[in-house]
Amino acid sequence: MELPSQYNAKEVEDKIYRLWEESGFFNPDKLPSRNKKPFSIIMPPANANGNLHAGHALVMTIEDIMTRYKRMRGFKALWLPGLDHAGFETQIVYEKKLEKEGRSRFKMTPEELYKEILEFTEANKTNIQTQVKKMGASCDWSRLKFTLDKDIVDIVYQTFEKLYKDNLVYKGKKIINWCPKHQTSLSDLETLDAERQDKFYYLKYGPFTIATARPETKFGDKYVVMHPKDKRYKDYKDGQKIELEWINGPITATIIKDDVIDMDFGTGVMTITPWHDAVDFGIAERNNLEKEQIIDFYGKLLPIAGEFAGMKIAEARPLIIEKLHSKGLVEKVEENYKHVVKTCYKCGTLIEPQIKEQWFLKMKPLAEPAIKAIKNNQIKIIPGHYKKIALHWLNNIIDWNISRQIVWGIPIPAKTCEKCQNIIIDTENKINTCPKCGEKDLIKEKDTFDTWFSSGQWPYATLDFPKGKDFKTFYPTDVMETGGDIIFFWVSRMIMFSLYNTKKIPFKNVYLHGLVLDAKGQKMSKSKGNVINPLDLTDKYGTDALRMALVVGNTSGTSLPLDENKIKGYRNFATKIWNAARFVLLQNDNSKLTKTDKKLLADFKKLAKEITKEMDGFKFYVASEKIYHYFWHTFCDKIIEDYKKKLVSYDLLATLLFESLKLLHPFMPFITEEIYQQLPIKNKKECIMIEEWITQ
Repeated sequence: MELPSQYNAKEVEDKIYRLWEESGFFNPDKLPSRNKKPFSIIMPPANANGNLHAGHALVMTIEDIMTRYKRMRGFKALWLPGLDHAGFETQIVYEKKLEKEGRSRFKMTPEELYKEILEFTEANKTNIQTQVKKMGASCDWSRLKFTLDKDIVDIVYQTFEKLYKDNLVYKGKKIINWCPKHQTSLSDLETLDAERQDKFYYLKYGPFTIATARPETKFGDKYVVMHPKDKRYKDYKDGQKIELEWINGPITATIIKDDVIDMDFGTGVMTITPWHDAVDFGIAERNNLEKEQIIDFYGKLLPIAGEFAGMKIAEARPLIIEKLHSKGLVEKVEENYKHVVKTCYKCGTLIEPQIKEQWFLKMKPLAEPAIKAIKNNQIKIIPGHYKKIALHWLNNIIDWNISRQIVWGIPIPAKTCEKCQNIIIDTENKINTCPKCGEKDLIKEKDTFDTWFSSGQWPYATLDFPKGKDFKTFYPTDVMETGGDIIFFWVSRMIMFSLYNTKKIPFKNVYLHGLVLDAKGQKMSKSKGNVINPLDLTDKYGTDALRMALVVGNTSGTSLPLDENKIKGYRNFATKIWNAARFVLLQNDNSKLTKTDKKLLADFKKLAKEITKEMDGFKFYVASEKIYHYFWHTFCDKIIEDYKKKLVSYDLLATLLFESLKLLHPFMPFITEEIYQQLPIKNKKECIMIEEWITQ
């Protein structure tokens, strides 16, 4: 049988993917009877708000390698695909679209905005599915899940209700991270620390000198705080009142002694703005002090600022200092003060801490079982150093603000009775009367859940927890493969939720990959213009070449520079495979195995055993390189050449080609399947992907 003279990836790939889909073997229930022991991976749901990027391509490649390998090893392999509504992130993407169109979400009704984002997301869902298929993903599309599917939302609601009944969820007025641009609260994980250089002002506050980089917050400062053991201020008593001149006139201030004060920082004394600083909020809470808002939710000063009311911070700050100067209240100004500030992780806007009523989840009771499971190695984390990182975060965890002031997401199913302040959890939206006082005027919660609250329940929610067949068969899952950058956002939360809800770990192994960088080792970003579209590369070089470039040399947890020359090199390898197969298929020889052949076959089986060990140890970067070098440098450069000299038999040639294709298949599925379909072998399976892996 003769192969075409050249391998044409464009012609082959769509045809082969159709063959796979029609075979039904992506579905574990339709695999051959030998595939008995369950193996499962739940795909990290791709955000349905754009195109596949290089990071997605890496995810699809690694997870497909795992799935194809296990399927060939005789496992009942399930790779369950999913898509994420991606709440805040998708709404930001859509808001940018609105801005380009000269529109604003603040001039739309919530219903109008939700409807438009839903249509936008539905279109992107179809697009992402097509792109995932282009990467050769052998996932079971019949089990596709979306984070807004009713069954997923139902489980999220059940969890919320259970948490509330267990007194782990509460609604309270606390200080939160507020993004003035996007008008929503953010969790601590959704803020980025940024180093800034500002002026640092030393101001006279009665008999004290206080230091601040934010004079605009000082209008409401009426408490001056010092450490109780600071000898410099031993003559001042806790609760003592002092009269002093301040920004807008005379005020009465109160002395507060608190252990949180750092005696070595600045003058060892500070005034506090409890509404706009987390440390100050803590001092106010401990000492039962008043809290007053100075800056509104749009980043403008409130009437308490007098003549500066309505001004934005950047505009007001120099004018406030000018006024303080005129009153002789500026002692000195440090010009180049370097400090770290919190910014919104999506837009870079300075976070303005605000006190706002929000829903919070108590994390310490959820973290304790997760810490135990990780410490006891019930969950193996690869690479190992991420274990310490996860444990450090879990040991220092704080309550999680799970409510967001956005339209796009899962609504929090709660209502409040204004009359008696009773909170009612209403997961079916059927309760219209307060069960406590009979009041009918209930206020429906407008906020939505933080996306990570719903996606944190992804592994068991997708498998029809608690009574579904898939949950019983495939849970806990075998591997969670994702980026190391979301070990806090997602991985740790999945562990906590699973142990709380199912009493089981969600996965046995966590495999963390690094970032995909550009050829110069820089992070890809639209602003740098260095974003690589993986589908442009598959179109140019073939999917198999990109997959090999993504996995060879890519150690777990390490960022990978993606150089187009590397992909080009693996396209040449695909050509080498094609030409070698074509040569073998053109031969017509009945020669049998010789003693030399048997030695070469034994060497190959030894290699296959090594590769199997690397695959089982998640060292795909080693396994791929070993089969690459064997096929090119041993099979092609030596054994085929020896065959031409009649030094080895055709039987050896045909056997090694067939077995090498099997070892190559998880990494380069398209070309190996296309060649396999042309092989004249006995008892050939419908697809190479259900052939038996060589291990002996």
